[in-house]
Amino acid sequence: MRIIFLCYHILLCLCEISLALDSISQDLSLRDDVDNTTLVSKDGTFELGFFTPGNSQKRYLGIWYRKIPIQTVVWVANSLNPINDSSGILRMNTSSGNLVLTQKGKVVWTTNSSRKAESPVALLLDSGNLVMRDEKDANVEAYLWQSFDYPTDTFLPEMKFGWDLRTGINRKITAWKSPDDPSPSDFSFGMVLNNYPEAYMMKGNQKFYRSGPWNGLHSSGSPHVKANPIYDFRFVFNEAEVYYTYSLKNTSVISRLVLNATSYVRRRYVWVESKQIWEVYTSVPLDLCDSYSLCGANANCVISDSPVCQCLKGFKPRSPQAWNSMDWSHGCVRNKELSCENKHKDGFIKLPEMKTPDTTHSWLDQTIGLEECRAMCLDNCSCMAYANSDISGQGSGCAMWFGDLIDMRQFSDGGQEVYVRVDASELGRN
Repeated sequence: MRIIFLCYHILLCLCEISLALDSISQDLSLRDDVDNTTLVSKDGTFELGFFTPGNSQKRYLGIWYRKIPIQTVVWVANSLNPINDSSGILRMNTSSGNLVLTQKGKVVWTTNSSRKAESPVALLLDSGNLVMRDEKDANVEAYLWQSFDYPTDTFLPEMKFGWDLRTGINRKITAWKSPDDPSPSDFSFGMVLNNYPEAYMMKGNQKFYRSGPWNGLHSSGSPHVKANPIYDFRFVFNEAEVYYTYSLKNTSVISRLVLNATSYVRRRYVWVESKQIWEVYTSVPLDLCDSYSLCGANANCVISDSPVCQCLKGFKPRSPQAWNSMDWSHGCVRNKELSCENKHKDGFIKLPEMKTPDTTHSWLDQTIGLEECRAMCLDNCSCMAYANSDISGQGSGCAMWFGDLIDMRQFSDGGQEVYVRVDASELGRN
């Protein structure tokens, strides 16, 4: 009996060791019908396994914070194909080298690596990134596939929010339908590849919130995002990639960005250990003026004014009756139309502390300065506004806008100067 008892405890210890694995190879699998079979990142921060969200009866494969008592899921594999019972099995496909999730032999989710590895392995990294690589590849970061390329509703530190132009991968976040249903809602947030790229929150096909393009310091619409004790951030824009990312300054801090379809917000949360709660650090949209195109075309939103919407100088309401009834959606039109024949007699009004207009119809040249930018805009009768594309230091680069100017707002501090084209008569000169 002593020998049996000793063997039993040895087996228990071996099980505990096996349950703390951070990887899956061709001879291992995760089964939902075996208690506590999960992958755990080496530092113990993240865990991958099967879970049931909220009041749902469905089962999903996901990643969550292991040490936080409130189950906080940061990624879901089979959000479109939930499993009805505990028959889910995650294993490595020996022929393709892809991870495959099955329910009673039926595939419900799989990775999509087209490159076959000689010795494939899937690992859960300390960052919360589930990656696939070839164990025989000396480059440990030569991933065949990674979950960070396919985010769900959460934007984690070190994740890239934006585009890999080489592969066509668009890393956008999409809110869960509800706390009980992690399937994608119609509420998403993603980077759009305009000539001057920027990010939009979308409700279906409708723009809901616009971040504004990167201006060297922050997104044009987020002057409140400054150097802080929680995280560093940067924007990368080159021929290969266009993305925003952030990293935590202190490894003891736990922070994440989450898109929520119930309240239609994107919040940054910070875990407060002493209170055992997730506390909201920042949130967007900020206020009424962050509502996309609230004031319509060629107008400015000032949250401290009443009413908040004003036509730009040199413009008047397109529909005065609607405007005076607080319906600003029709926007504003010019007091005097521009004449292309006399384009060099036009001038520009300087608007300070602004969120720059929607960049759907824009042009960017990062190699020239403001004076050359002004001359180029003036020479093109379709150019309606210009500004520095980088306001750090003394300012540099040139951004120009064409057609109606959409979704502008003025901040009390932290905005940038935008120069709007008007007829010379609006400047008080011949």
